[in-house]
Amino acid sequence: MADEVILLDAYASVFGMRVRVALAEKGIKYEYREEDLRNKSQLLLKMNPVHKKIPVLIHNGKPVCESLIIVHYIDEVWKDKAPLLPSDPYQRAQARFWADFIDKKLYDAIRKIWPAKGEEQEAGKKEFIEVLKVLEGELGGKPYFMGERFGFLDIALITFYSWFHACETLGNFNIEAESPKLISWAKRCLQKESVSKSLADPKKVYENLLEMEKRLGVE
Repeated sequence: MADEVILLDAYASVFGMRVRVALAEKGIKYEYREEDLRNKSQLLLKMNPVHKKIPVLIHNGKPVCESLIIVHYIDEVWKDKAPLLPSDPYQRAQARFWADFIDKKLYDAIRKIWPAKGEEQEAGKKEFIEVLKVLEGELGGKPYFMGERFGFLDIALITFYSWFHACETLGNFNIEAESPKLISWAKRCLQKESVSKSLADPKKVYENLLEMEKRLGVE
């Protein structure tokens, strides 16, 4: 019997995109279901009753929630192709550490750039650039974060690239000027079909944010 794989997701979600990239890397066929986060489906509420958030991977009727946990799960279940996490326990721990850093620091900085304005936005831009420089230091001269092979930590970060255009436009700054090595890394990742076909269009993400601002009455 073939696996039944369903992904509850939202197009512009950096977290949902991670799961899409991981599934594409493994060559897993799945059913994609776009969620209206203003009117969440009964399936989403049933499958993630604690947080009621996307993404949710439903594998043979069983839900797995939280993007990094889902990517880890995908790597463990479909381990015969394109390993995402290193085999070495220390390197795996390092990958998880930096993925956690991205979720806590980079996402927080983006939330200060949008929908914030004025001094809070300036502080968010400064924080955002500082986080990128720390990540550049971790990348070093390697093609990918864990070395020669695209993997877990690259997936954790590359999906934020879809939001870079919005951050630059709203915050009036240039990310490549501040973090050229990281942008080179991102372009390298985008050469992979699993990434390029899974990420949301940066311009559409920006348009979505503008529409959301209108709904929220942000000026």
